[in-house]
Amino acid sequence: MTDQHDPMAEIRTAFFQECEELLEALQDGLMAMQDGSSDQETINVVFRAVHSIKGGAGAFGLDDLVRFAHRYETTLDYVRAGTLTPAGVALKIFFRAADILSDIVRASRDGEPIENASVEEVLALLLDLTGDDPEEEEEIDPSEFVATGMGIALDIIDLPPLSAPENAPATQTALRELEVSNSTANETMRAFEILFKPQSGLYASGNEPVFIFRLLRNLGQISVEVDKSTLPDLEDLAAEESYLSWKITLITQESSAQIHEAFDFVIDFCSLEIQEVPLPQIQPSPDGPALDTSISQSEEQGSPVPPASPPQPLSTSDELPSATKTRATVRVDLERVDRLVNLVGELVINQAMLSQIVAETGLQRNTSVFTGLDELQQLTRDIQDSVMMIRAQPVKTLFQRMARIVRESSAAVGKEVHLKTVGEGTEVDKTVIERLADPLTHMIRNAVDHGLETTDNRIDAGKPSTGVISLSARHRSGRVVIEVSDDGGGINRSKVLSKAISKGLVAEDAQLSDSEIDNILFLPGFSTADQISNISGRGVGMDVVRSSIQALGGRVAISSAEGLGTTFSISLPLTLAVLDGMVVQVAGETLVVPLNTIEETLTLEPEAISSLDPNTSVVNVRNGFVPLLDLGAALGFQAPREDYAGSIVLLIAQENGSRAALIVDEIRDQRQVVIKGLQERYGRAPGIAAATILGDGQIALILDPVDIVASASSIATANENSIDLAG
Repeated sequence: MTDQHDPMAEIRTAFFQECEELLEALQDGLMAMQDGSSDQETINVVFRAVHSIKGGAGAFGLDDLVRFAHRYETTLDYVRAGTLTPAGVALKIFFRAADILSDIVRASRDGEPIENASVEEVLALLLDLTGDDPEEEEEIDPSEFVATGMGIALDIIDLPPLSAPENAPATQTALRELEVSNSTANETMRAFEILFKPQSGLYASGNEPVFIFRLLRNLGQISVEVDKSTLPDLEDLAAEESYLSWKITLITQESSAQIHEAFDFVIDFCSLEIQEVPLPQIQPSPDGPALDTSISQSEEQGSPVPPASPPQPLSTSDELPSATKTRATVRVDLERVDRLVNLVGELVINQAMLSQIVAETGLQRNTSVFTGLDELQQLTRDIQDSVMMIRAQPVKTLFQRMARIVRESSAAVGKEVHLKTVGEGTEVDKTVIERLADPLTHMIRNAVDHGLETTDNRIDAGKPSTGVISLSARHRSGRVVIEVSDDGGGINRSKVLSKAISKGLVAEDAQLSDSEIDNILFLPGFSTADQISNISGRGVGMDVVRSSIQALGGRVAISSAEGLGTTFSISLPLTLAVLDGMVVQVAGETLVVPLNTIEETLTLEPEAISSLDPNTSVVNVRNGFVPLLDLGAALGFQAPREDYAGSIVLLIAQENGSRAALIVDEIRDQRQVVIKGLQERYGRAPGIAAATILGDGQIALILDPVDIVASASSIATANENSIDLAG
């Protein structure tokens, strides 16, 4: 059976990719409204996002999506007309509608059933906002869904509508739509008429007219008229053929050569004519203002609109801005990027092997061979960095998903909660972002349910009635740190300890530090909830968080202050592909320690070592005692050393600011290594993050030194209570 290529499937996929971008723009606009920005441009961004989704959905016959988006769009039209204020209850409903719209988009994409109860509830709320009669809901005009030759809705690019009597000259119609008068137009402005007719080869080459229209839109103000005269009946339509052509009017400050550049990639696959035409001249009618043939969305839908005012000449500076230069982007299948990452990993390994072989020949360092190898190493690193940047994505989409979790969780427990985000542009490997969603969801729900007090308790404590949850991301020391914090009451440590003792998780006579009590929250089955709710109380959550973070090679820490709130801090590697590491020898085993965890290396002097008890020793480092840990013994490679003097140590910096000294036998090298995961096949081993292949072909384990230190019970107390001689 032959595999038949389905071009419509590709177009459908492209539409849903567009939807993700439109949903992101919708969330951005609503968040701006929530922050007090209700200017007309913000309102238009929100409206256009919903309108564009509806247009594309209609082209693909997604009736459920069209129906919901249409009602949402109609309600937003009241906001555009100034008869509905996007604040308070209305804004909350808009957020809920955005969430439901997102659900319907994804259900339509994946072919899954839609939860009708939630849809109908939000539709009713939208109707309540406008007071419309559901029995009088207008029919949706199929002509709204004008598709390009390959089926993507033209409306997606937000071009201004063009409506005029059929016998009106096309050029004059377009120019009238632009409503520009010569008296106010800048002398540098020029008008062009573009006749563009694609050939079938244009689509076969992977090009789309919609992208060309976007490029033209960046050059100035455009108006588009589609010619459907050659479009056959649906049963006669061939997806690979081209039936549509367009007449485009562009007013711009750019030259005709720059307009031609927009068609560079399709010039061999289309019929193209570009000619300059006079700037429009709109003469006032003897009976009143100049003819305006455009029909607003509000008028089409019967929505209330402000009284019409005579059209005013548009100023060149305000309405005809010069071209906004934007960077071109291209969508690439993630599997292709992953393959490229794997190939770069193999390149790193082979470069290391080549360096190892040359080093073993005994050549002098000043030879041309070593010079060439150094250049190859730098080139390999540059390629690797560039590939990692391709797979990196900002955490913005993840943070937007958490905004929905906050809204739903706060509604479930009856609390007013505001989410504050910082560092949405912080970029992380796409794989890390995808696997971070579940643990972050648990943490957000925990903050809403456990972290924040009830409204009455907050008021009694002198706090604002609305609780604040902060979600931030930033880069630090080659890692990404994501923090979830709340301004609640903090961890009730006496309650946590009491619960742990009652559940048999902690001995009754145990003397625990604040940090140790906080870490009880990560024990499986532990919960401080007095009652089971829809979002907590079953003892499932924080243990999953720690396991998920550790599976990513990360760590999670807690800090809390009574009455002020709690912060959960997640530290993760920027990528799961490569890292800079220090190659060390321990008990005959070759190991790799991530370079970003090493603060410095030391050789132990006898006078700097002190013993606290037979199992615990510390080293004096610049007037501070740091606990010593024999790495070989901790990993079970050898028995503990009897004497530490003269040993080599790696000073490890931890997220909470404390340090520990790991004893190794030898430091062999510092190099970039490729990360090879072990967990899927072998499960998680404490202190082991992954494995790698060295230049000599040897397999080496990549350590998680912070996990090793945390797992060493003999120095846990010393870590939390390090002695400061300066004090």
